[in-house]
Amino acid sequence: MNSRKWVKLFLSTLVVGGISTGIVGFAIKWNEYKHLFASFDVKEIISVLIWLIGVGFIFSVISQMGFFAYLTIHRFGLGIFRSVSLWNSVQLVLIAFVLFDLVYFRYQLFAEEGESLFSYIGIAVFIFIFGLIVAYIKMKQTNKEAFVPALFFMTVVTIIEWFPVLRINEESWLYLMLFPLLICNAYQLLILHKLIGTK
Repeated sequence: MNSRKWVKLFLSTLVVGGISTGIVGFAIKWNEYKHLFASFDVKEIISVLIWLIGVGFIFSVISQMGFFAYLTIHRFGLGIFRSVSLWNSVQLVLIAFVLFDLVYFRYQLFAEEGESLFSYIGIAVFIFIFGLIVAYIKMKQTNKEAFVPALFFMTVVTIIEWFPVLRINEESWLYLMLFPLLICNAYQLLILHKLIGTK
């Protein structure tokens, strides 16, 4: 990938992150912001939107760092294991391990007495299903070897990128960061082969 294409990817992902965070932010905190729309307070709406877009830019940069880190790790993995099938098997094990940890450790650290495990499992299942859908689309657009790496990126790397808000476990921030990360990660994954002209 040359510098022009990298800049194009960077800027377009930045825009995707900003727009998605703006939309998700208003949706998640609608009870907090709906009075602004009811009173048609344009100045405050724009102020909040600019803040959300700025936060989205930060999420986008985190997503892009994770994406390029994974591309490097993927190359190292192929070099170390010298077999696509073996490296894919390792990635599948890591996917299962990280999803289990996401549920188990969050439940152990943050669950209140009598709280159901279901909500903790639900978010892990959602990330996994979202990853499956994106990985399937990537496979159809490129080749079958792309499925496992795409699934690994969409699950494991997204969860690693999401870690800063996982530590504080504040619900609105959890979702405010998760959805833009998933959208930015999916965008980068699905646009990369079009930018570099490969399948």
